[in-house]
Amino acid sequence: MPELPQVPLTLEGSNVLHQIFRFDWTAWKKLPLDERTAISEEFSGLLARWEAGNTEPNGHPNQSALFSQIGHKGDLVLIHFRDSLEDLNRVELELAQTRLYPFLQQTSSYLSVVELGLYESSEKIYAQLAEKGLEPGTPEWNAGAGEATARTFASLSSRLFPAIPPAKYLCFYPMDRKRGEQVNWYTEPMADRRAMMHEHGMIGRRYADHVRQIITGSIGLDDWEWGVDLFADNPIIFKKLIYEMRFDKVSAVYASFGQFFLSVRVHAANVSQWFDGTLA
Repeated sequence: MPELPQVPLTLEGSNVLHQIFRFDWTAWKKLPLDERTAISEEFSGLLARWEAGNTEPNGHPNQSALFSQIGHKGDLVLIHFRDSLEDLNRVELELAQTRLYPFLQQTSSYLSVVELGLYESSEKIYAQLAEKGLEPGTPEWNAGAGEATARTFASLSSRLFPAIPPAKYLCFYPMDRKRGEQVNWYTEPMADRRAMMHEHGMIGRRYADHVRQIITGSIGLDDWEWGVDLFADNPIIFKKLIYEMRFDKVSAVYASFGQFFLSVRVHAANVSQWFDGTLA
């Protein structure tokens, strides 16, 4: 039997863009009230359309959401879920044409794609393909792997192309798996990585009633390897979940974390209040 691949199979869904902006309050307050109102209404209408997303019954949600950023890292966060990178770029260009855009200074962004890692089934699929006499990396092997994951892809459509959860709070952070001198996640055998990821996932499942987690992959797309979005109505859950996960081996030994961004949802109907300096 040939040596089996050590790379787990993954399923990819929605393309995701996070945009973080600083708002030029000084310039905004210099505008006449009627002009501020007109700009606010224009943006509110755009955001309402983005929030609604795809209204086709069998289509992917393809939504966007606005959040008010807490702390010094920015003022507003926009997150967009779309079917393609071109669709994400269209969102950027559409926003750039609004009268609000001159008041937005983008301080950060993050590009990724919704990803589900198939650690539990990859070894089984690889073994079945090898038993058929297929060689890893050949067109026949790749076709077999694609066929084996096609049914899983269809059954997980709602997770791969998610609607944006209606929760009040968002916690977003990027992360890596360590690959330095002391430990290297990518040199560990797949069976060991699978076991550690199982332990990691079991912790997340205990919080499933209180927090919605969306994992996105960004290797080759942005500076970190994954992005994590947590949605909840109680922000203390973020602290409890992430703290508990720090004690499992995946996080304690192999994880590196980027900046954390915590924000509060601002619906299109309440945008005008935010521009007036209040939070609904």
